[in-house]
Amino acid sequence: MIKIAVDLMGGDNAPEIVIDGVRMLLEKDADVEILLFGDEKYKFEHERVTFQHCTEAITMEDEPVRSIRRKKDASMVRMAEAVKYGEADACVSAGNTGALMSAGLFIVGRLPGVERPALALTLPTVDDKGFVLLDMGANADAKPEHLEQYAVMGNIYAKAIRKIDKPTIGLLNIGTEDKKGNALTREAFTLLSQHKALNFIGNIESKGLLSSVADVVVTDGYTGNMVLKTLEGSAHNIFKMLKAEMTKNTKNKLAAAVLNKDLKNIKNKMDYSEYGGAVLFGLSGIVIKAHGSSDGVAYYNALRQAKESVKENVIAAMREEIAHD
Repeated sequence: MIKIAVDLMGGDNAPEIVIDGVRMLLEKDADVEILLFGDEKYKFEHERVTFQHCTEAITMEDEPVRSIRRKKDASMVRMAEAVKYGEADACVSAGNTGALMSAGLFIVGRLPGVERPALALTLPTVDDKGFVLLDMGANADAKPEHLEQYAVMGNIYAKAIRKIDKPTIGLLNIGTEDKKGNALTREAFTLLSQHKALNFIGNIESKGLLSSVADVVVTDGYTGNMVLKTLEGSAHNIFKMLKAEMTKNTKNKLAAAVLNKDLKNIKNKMDYSEYGGAVLFGLSGIVIKAHGSSDGVAYYNALRQAKESVKENVIAAMREEIAHD
C-alpha cells in the first residue's frame, strides 16, 4: 500500500479542491492510503484516510524559510515530516511554492551527492507527447555541474514516469550551435556531451519546446521560470483573443458554437496540470507541488503522479545513479 501525505490547507482553492482530488484518487486506486493534514473541521471519513489535525497553516504571503521554521504545527510542515520519518512515501501540496521547497530541503532532506535540487514540470506539446523542463525556479543561479545533475534526474524520471526508453536530453540555449551561449551553457554542453549514459542531443532553442524537440530540457532556474511564465501567459492571451474574436459578431458566434468542443480540446491540451504537478528532484523523498489554482482534477493528477513516482522507485533510481556518478 502506497501512503501519500497531503497538505489540506495549501492552495488558492483549498481545502475543497484538495478533498475532491483525494476522493477521486481513492475511488480510482485501491492501493493508496492518504495521510491528511489540516484543520479538523474539514475532516471527512474514509477507511483509507488518516486525518491529522493541525493548528497552523502556511499562507501564500508567508516568508518561506521563516514559516517552515516557526510554524511547527502547520499542515505543510507536518506533511513533510511524515515523509522524513517514513510515515508516508510521498507528499503533495498546492501551497506556497517557496515554503514547500524549504520544507523539502530542511525537513525531507537532499539525496547524498545532490548539490542543488531542481523543480521539474512536465509541459504539453502539440503532439501530446509532452516534455520535462527543469529547473523551474528552485535555484535562480546554477553551475554547469548542477545542470548535468538535472539532466541525470530528468532522464530517470522520463524513463520511469513518462515511459520513454531512451529520453532525448536538450540544453536550452540561444542557438543550436555547439559554441553558443554564455559560460554556463558552454561548460554544461561539454559536460553533457561527455556523459555516456545520457542521450544528449545538444542545444535547443525555446521556439522548439512545444514541438517535442526533446523529452527533457535542462536550464537554470531563472531561465526555466521565465519560460514557464511566458508559456502560461501566451496560452492565456491566445485564448483570450480567440474568445474576443469569436464573440465579435453573429457570424463568428455561430462559428464558435460549431467549434466550441474543438476549442476546449485545444485549451485542455495546453493545460500542463493534466500531467500532474511540479516535482522537487534531488530529495530523499517524493515532494510534489500542485498548481496553486488547481481544481479537483488537477489535484488528482498531482496525487496520481506521486503514486506513480513511488511505484516506479524514482528516488531509489536517482540515489543509485547519482552515487554512481
